[in-house]
Amino acid sequence: MSNRISILPENLTNKIAAGEVVERPASVIKELIENALDAGATEISIEISAGGKRRISITDNGYGMSREDALLSLERHATSKIRVDSDLEKIMTLGFRGEALPSIASVSRFTLTTREATSLEGTEINVEGGRVRDVKTCGMAPGTSISIEQIFYNLPARLKFLKSTETETGHVADVVARMSVSRPEVAFTCTSDGRELLRLQRSDLKRRLEQVVGRESSLNMYAVKNETEHITVSGFISGPALVRSGPQTIYTYINGRFIRDKVVQHAIMQAYRGVIDRGRYPVVALFIEIPPGYVDVNVHPTKHEVRFRNQSAVHDTIQKSIEEVLRSSPWLSHHAVLSRESLPTGQAYRERIAAAAQVSLAAHSTSKSPTPPVQHRNGVSSRVMTNITEPPTVKDPSPDFQPESFQAVPSGYFSSLSVIGQFHCEYIVCQSENDLVIIDQHAASERVAYQQLKQQCHNGTVESQRLLFPETVELLFSEVATVGRFIQDFAVIGFELEPFGGTTVMVSAVPRLVAQSNAIVLLRDIISDLEHFGASGAFTDMLESILSRIACHSVIRGTHLLDKKQIEELLQQMDHTDFAASCPHGRPVSHAVTLTELQKIFKRT
Repeated sequence: MSNRISILPENLTNKIAAGEVVERPASVIKELIENALDAGATEISIEISAGGKRRISITDNGYGMSREDALLSLERHATSKIRVDSDLEKIMTLGFRGEALPSIASVSRFTLTTREATSLEGTEINVEGGRVRDVKTCGMAPGTSISIEQIFYNLPARLKFLKSTETETGHVADVVARMSVSRPEVAFTCTSDGRELLRLQRSDLKRRLEQVVGRESSLNMYAVKNETEHITVSGFISGPALVRSGPQTIYTYINGRFIRDKVVQHAIMQAYRGVIDRGRYPVVALFIEIPPGYVDVNVHPTKHEVRFRNQSAVHDTIQKSIEEVLRSSPWLSHHAVLSRESLPTGQAYRERIAAAAQVSLAAHSTSKSPTPPVQHRNGVSSRVMTNITEPPTVKDPSPDFQPESFQAVPSGYFSSLSVIGQFHCEYIVCQSENDLVIIDQHAASERVAYQQLKQQCHNGTVESQRLLFPETVELLFSEVATVGRFIQDFAVIGFELEPFGGTTVMVSAVPRLVAQSNAIVLLRDIISDLEHFGASGAFTDMLESILSRIACHSVIRGTHLLDKKQIEELLQQMDHTDFAASCPHGRPVSHAVTLTELQKIFKRT
């Protein structure tokens, strides 16, 4: 009887391995760039033809290889990166599996040319379909050059899955961009059919991001730096003005290796929750440094996936690092306000005297009621913001001037704005030096209320208000079941509910912030959201969404006239609010129009 099981020939196993490692020309280029970087290259040149389907050529100025090493590199599992099994726990190189070169050579017409700096001549190896055809000496500069022609020529089924030349060229450019961000000290050149796609000179990370994502985009990037006992997070993140429709511009690196990890991406998106709209993605270049023993990179042949020993610690560190930057809303135009201590002595003294004179004048003045607002046809409401004072009269002398009794000039961005008025009773119009700043009063109020609710939740329970006459609410049977599952969780956010029989629920208390609004409508909305979740733990996952919904219902909506005091109080509250540049749903709170932009509109420049 013949054996059913047999050992596969080497050329077939190489093709199988190639199916895992070599997906398209871009994956070939990714593997070869990693080898070049591991070899210490400082200049890497990539040339492709027909999107890489016809020809790929990569040249570097790395260490190069001897004749013997060059031949060994084409054998499966031949590598210089690891020696013993314990080395797998301390991998710091990009490659280590020893599969890339033999896999690529098995599905293409492959030429390897290499030379060490200490050698007088180089070595050229020609391989076709995994079989070495020729080995000879050659003259070349130190480094390595690899040429791949007619990829998948012997795998027509895989060749059919390749996309158009334009699509494959785009994938190649994306791979080169991702790799170049990880090594800004390395120069990259990429050309396609004689046309230059990328030319990146040696630089720092900020400059490299300008070259990859564009100079205007890089102006909206902000530095991240955080370090814990075992994890260091650094890089740049974008503000809400720089977002994309897909995650292609989220560049994340573990110990210099580009990865696509669900834990890392989830931490990034959690940090941006409430800052950008759902379905939008930021531009991020994030570098996570972690001891190699705490991360397993030997998960998949492409090495894009990793496993963390302490997944929650990595997630929380990344989220906290990004939130610390986003919390201060660095994209707002913070204008420096000099404190009394930083002013020259004479100037500080003059300012104190001027302030004292103003206080004294105010003490001797009587105020009249402000002029009522005038609603214009175009929707602009104006209100006289200054009080009309009578001439001062002789009174008792004011107390002696006490400079320490005066408070410092508010340094917050929103408090420093000069209020002009309201537009359409929905937007607050302000001036900040040469900028015209328009604030969405609903979004600003919603952010303040949301921050208060989060703080109350953190301290215990949301402040509730008992109803003088409890209300009964008729629900569906499925909604009554949902209330039963989450009844204790509803108490945490201020709703006191009690089954009243059948499909009726009695509401005894509601969150104080929505006591004057239609709290029952809000309750129905929350029940509808929770109905799709089966476990009680889902309430915790939805808590921020629920709090943002409560905040939205609790604040001014639509047109609402505000007086000067209300506007000033709102602006002061915004200065003490985290993530002040956007509402909890990710919509912007303010928009600045520069003087230059206005001058262009009116053709004055």
